Amino acid sequence: RITPQLLKASTGEFALESILLLKLRGRGIAHLGCLGDCTNLEWLDLSGNAIAQLGPLAALKSLAVLNLSRNRVASLEPLGSCRNLQSLNLAGNRLGSLQQLRCLTGLRRLESLRLRDPLARLANPLCAAPAYRAALADMFPGLKAIDGERVSGRGSELYQLCRDLDSSLGRGGGGGAGTEPPGAAQPWVEAGFWEPRPPRRSSIMEEAYKQFGEVLQECRELSRRADDTIAQAERALSGRPDPNSYVF
Repeated sequence: RITPQLLKASTGEFALESILLLKLRGRGIAHLGCLGDCTNLEWLDLSGNAIAQLGPLAALKSLAVLNLSRNRVASLEPLGSCRNLQSLNLAGNRLGSLQQLRCLTGLRRLESLRLRDPLARLANPLCAAPAYRAALADMFPGLKAIDGERVSGRGSELYQLCRDLDSSLGRGGGGGAGTEPPGAAQPWVEAGFWEPRPPRRSSIMEEAYKQFGEVLQECRELSRRADDTIAQAERALSGRPDPNSYVF
């Protein structure tokens, strides 16, 4: 259970209202306790716990990033009050239908929503539906990323190209009878394309190098002159009689 003592020990803050970032990953937490008192919290990681009820999160009006992956969440109603929420990770929970996400449609700032994480082998039951990603995009038109892949904005074209390429390879890569073995793989770019190119110097850099060389040469000349002057002074001093040699 989250207690004031746990929060203060984890963050070093004396007042719960001062906590802006909180990471309580893999602590075996089942109850959120007094977490709602962290009213200015902006970044929260509760992944890898045993959380099922999200009630206290409704008080976190400033929360922008929330990670609830690998928990036991089946209801998201309290999150509908987190008006500033921008990124939400729910991979590895117990969400069985898209209807359970309707309460989030009022979050106008929500840009990233994750329900599935293939690398970590996390998902939700609703991810078994073949078109759940398209349904999510329709339900949340403001989303820029679903399950970590860009669906709009800069970079989305690249993700679409990769999906189209995967689909075409999947249709053509059956390897059935009568197919000819593939030939030797050819490089996609010309030879030498990946070779490092010599660094280019701008005219400003060239002038700077030139002036630096001139100053260095002048310093060396001054150093040589100083050595000559010191040597002459030492010779002049060594030729004088030692005053201590006189006897009175």
